[in-house]
Amino acid sequence: MRVITGEAKGRRLKTLNGDDVRPTAERVKEALFSIIQFDIEGRNVLDLFAGSGQLGIEAVSRGARRCVFVDSSRQSINIVRENLEHCKLTDRARVVQSDALAFLAGCGEKFDIALLDPPYYAGLLEKVLPVLAQKMNVGGVIICETPSDIALPEEAGEFTKRREYRYGRVVLNLYRHRTIED
Repeated sequence: MRVITGEAKGRRLKTLNGDDVRPTAERVKEALFSIIQFDIEGRNVLDLFAGSGQLGIEAVSRGARRCVFVDSSRQSINIVRENLEHCKLTDRARVVQSDALAFLAGCGEKFDIALLDPPYYAGLLEKVLPVLAQKMNVGGVIICETPSDIALPEEAGEFTKRREYRYGRVVLNLYRHRTIED
């Protein structure tokens, strides 16, 4: 697993080992960042369910202003910190060990981009999306990675699912505020 482009291009990222870990595949990550390539520069990003932090690190490497990395696992948080240091991006990052819903409940900031890749089949996205939508700026974008046999709701607060991008058994679900034109 590596950073695709930007200031940390080519840097290898660490990940946890084990059956509970499922990093985003390289081709899916490339597709995700092609989809939002014009939305990244200078934006405030949330990498919820951060895992290794690869999605948020990619966003910061590509010019995002800053990223908040949230994960409930202490081991994941330690890996995120190591990866940020290795990529020399710690100055534009905040790392939080917390349950996603608890973090959102106590969060006072707004985000322009939210990247969500939770454990599959845990039912987390259905709970998190309506709460997250309240923490998003109107021009923001939410992207959720899911397995192809899981259907996400068409709406999350003021955000509407605009597109689904299929990559084999993985789907990227793109949400934008209902007042924003594509």
